[in-house]
Amino acid sequence: METLPLEVTRAAGELRALVGRLARRLRQTSVVGEMTLSQASVLSLIEREGPATPVVLAAKEHISPQSMGAILISLEALGLVSRTPNPVDGRCLVISLTEAGLQAVHGPRRQREERLARALADNFTAQEQQALIAALPLLERLTQLL
Repeated sequence: METLPLEVTRAAGELRALVGRLARRLRQTSVVGEMTLSQASVLSLIEREGPATPVVLAAKEHISPQSMGAILISLEALGLVSRTPNPVDGRCLVISLTEAGLQAVHGPRRQREERLARALADNFTAQEQQALIAALPLLERLTQLL
């Protein structure tokens, strides 16, 4: 196996720590009793990409179908998702957001995005803002590779 450059290894460690701190800071303003990160991630995925089968959701979240099943059971119990037969293959179920699920995604997300946007607008120059915006596709690609 090829040895990685020290600079890349250090950057990976710093990026992991930084993303973790950012996520924790954003969660600090969360509403008491808010859903778990796994539940929120699945709801966001369905909101972004539309209804899907549990197997497809598990693959996109990089978790086992069994873990996805447990998350979906809890989301359904909260009234945030619904399961309907797949019109193409009646043996499968399609998971969709309910109106309550849509509200659960948009409310906290809007609050976090507003807080983040305010921090960017108030504390970063236009050039720094553009640098962060330019890095977003790279961070997305990195996320997809992990």
